[in-house]
Amino acid sequence: MSNFFSDSASPSNLSEFTVSELSGSIKRTIETAFDHVRVRGEISGYRGPHSSGHAYFALKDDKARIDAVVWKGSFSKLKYRPEEGMEVIATGRITTFPGSSKYQIVIEQMEPAGAGALMAMLEERKRRFAAEGLFDPAAKQLLPFMPKVIGVVTSPTGAVIRDILHRISDRFPVHVLVWPVKVQGEGSGDDVANAIRGFNALPLAGNIPRPDVLIVARGGGSLEDLWSFNDEAVVRAAAESDIPLISAVGHETDWTLIDYAADMRAPTPTGAAEMAVPVKAELQAQVAGLSARLQGAISRQMDNRRQGLRALTRALPSLDQLLALPRRRFDEAAAGLGRGLEMNTMAKRRHFERAAARLSPDMLARRLMERRQRIGERMMLAERIVERLLERQKARLGRFDASLTAIPARLKGQTERARDRLESLGRRADGAVVSDLRRARAAIAAQDRVLQSLSYMNVLKRGYAVIRDGQDRPVSRAEGLGTGEAIAIQFADGRVQAVTGDTATTAPAKPSPKAAARKTEQDPDNQGRLF
Repeated sequence: MSNFFSDSASPSNLSEFTVSELSGSIKRTIETAFDHVRVRGEISGYRGPHSSGHAYFALKDDKARIDAVVWKGSFSKLKYRPEEGMEVIATGRITTFPGSSKYQIVIEQMEPAGAGALMAMLEERKRRFAAEGLFDPAAKQLLPFMPKVIGVVTSPTGAVIRDILHRISDRFPVHVLVWPVKVQGEGSGDDVANAIRGFNALPLAGNIPRPDVLIVARGGGSLEDLWSFNDEAVVRAAAESDIPLISAVGHETDWTLIDYAADMRAPTPTGAAEMAVPVKAELQAQVAGLSARLQGAISRQMDNRRQGLRALTRALPSLDQLLALPRRRFDEAAAGLGRGLEMNTMAKRRHFERAAARLSPDMLARRLMERRQRIGERMMLAERIVERLLERQKARLGRFDASLTAIPARLKGQTERARDRLESLGRRADGAVVSDLRRARAAIAAQDRVLQSLSYMNVLKRGYAVIRDGQDRPVSRAEGLGTGEAIAIQFADGRVQAVTGDTATTAPAKPSPKAAARKTEQDPDNQGRLF
């Protein structure tokens, strides 16, 4: 280094350094000269810890600026967390960053620059939390009048917990759960916040009973001693608590941010215990007084009701007066009951005789005969239909049988394996034919039933007839026929030939020679025209 800083006039006598050597030499010089410094300045550019856990920001005053870094291990040990615009006194060492020729301070400890800075930071936090609604009075919860379980967040070794337990036991002994925490020093704010959230996370029906009210308590002290209860995590945990929370931090003149976020503030821890539970003796005296008043009111009410009942009893009619009219109605109804039964019996007998007069053995026999005839006709028709279907199926089966009989002749000469396969196919074919015959019979039977229901022959059997012209076409209207035309009249049991006449006059029209000849041939007895 002495050669490097030589004042020789000849540049050729200077030693040559690489950039890395020069940067390393500067780094060692600065770290040796400024290995432990205290710097006062205002935090600038702080955006919270990096994802790696390190924190990067700058310290500045009105004339200069220096970069700062807090490594992850030191950040977790800081008593006061860095905040943007906060004036602090940082203790650490100066180092350089050769990659960009910059120097920075590596902070190991940090504290606010005096009580004035703490108060300014406290006011700034108070304004910010109030703007977020953490101190909103509308969000405050009412304390339960008679809690069964009280949760206390405080130090287990101080006088605070003893005062709280003593006051609760004097006023109204209940179950008290203590969550031990540090109330001062590094990490105390996180302990208090975790305790509040832990009580809220307890299940309602778990092994550990869930408190009905929480008390966060600490004895008095300086602003620095009570600073943990100004921590952002503590304030947010108190504001988010579903369990009503009483803040009892410090003495009556000591105010912290948790006092604004809590549902109720107590001037002292003893005052918090008094707010949490009522006085049992006073409640017992009040209950006894109310019980005596209730007994007196019940006695007076019973006397009033008893007097009113006596007055109502005197105004009521006697039993004979109440039953006189119903008795008379009952006697009149009983006297007319026999006559009513006789008249009802006579009316039923007349109705039965009228119904019996309409019935006779001859009528029943005639109806039975008609039903038997209808059933016989239907059975004969069904037998004929079945016979025709069976004949058709037998013929079809015969054709199938003939075709199946010819198969062995054509397959003669095949191997034994082919014969076995043929026999198997024959058996399957027989089954298929039988199944097909069954389906065909069922289909034919269904179609025959439909055909019979739609056939005009059933209409002819009821006395109607079908008129056909000379070309055997049905004639549906009289205007379609002329005079002297040959027609055929079809009845249910056959056809009758006829010749049309003139319906306009009473005298018969003279038939044409052709029609006369046809009539002579068809009617040798010459009995005259039908129309």
